[in-house]
Amino acid sequence: MGHQDCVWSVAFSPDSKQIVSGLADKAIRLWDVETGDLRTLLEGHQDWVFSVAFSSDGKHIVSGSRDNTIRLWDAKTGDLTTLLEGHQDWVIPVVFSRDGKRIVSGSRDCTIRLWDAETETGEHPCLKGHQSLVSSVVFSPDAKSLVSGSGDRTVRLWNAETGQQLQSLMGHRDWVWSVAFSSDGKIVSGSSDETIRLWDAETGEQLQPPLEGHQDLVRSVVFSPDGRRIVSGSADKTI
Repeated sequence: MGHQDCVWSVAFSPDSKQIVSGLADKAIRLWDVETGDLRTLLEGHQDWVFSVAFSSDGKHIVSGSRDNTIRLWDAKTGDLTTLLEGHQDWVIPVVFSRDGKRIVSGSRDCTIRLWDAETETGEHPCLKGHQSLVSSVVFSPDAKSLVSGSGDRTVRLWNAETGQQLQSLMGHRDWVWSVAFSSDGKIVSGSSDETIRLWDAETGEQLQPPLEGHQDLVRSVVFSPDGRRIVSGSADKTI
């Protein structure tokens, strides 16, 4: 109920009482989990909202859009608090660090940017290296590293403090759609080559043969909290 267009991204609040959704209709919606009621409509983006996320304290929401901007919102009132500009093309993934102090974003301009969520400014020069759009980027559990996936078929590991590229992980034969860190230092990636690959974040080595079974692109991958399992979602309509 309430959605009139494609839903690009959803996320739970830390207390699991709210869900935030990002839409192709340019709006962001906050929902009550218990009742399913729409609580707040967040408006301001001028184009599709590709990505939404809550801060770890649940007080803020970050969103990335095809209007090339990142916006910070007050999760209680729905008010826009900050407009972050710098990317020259669509902002696709955005995510908070676990402590909520930083935001990382990836774009179709092939760059990654780090932002200070408290001062609302760019922390470092943009991270360059990818040769195609950045489709996924996440912090490591300790927030000292970043991992990104791109249309250039690579997975890249970065130092989140300095912005230095640490590793370029090559093996996928097509677009890398999704990447994730485990709690024990592994990276998983899903690709249009229909495979899932597991990597050692320290050495950059592939840990085992590719995980195969999907019959179409792998759009999303994530570790279980204990790091023992991986779940994947694919355009072949299976999980």
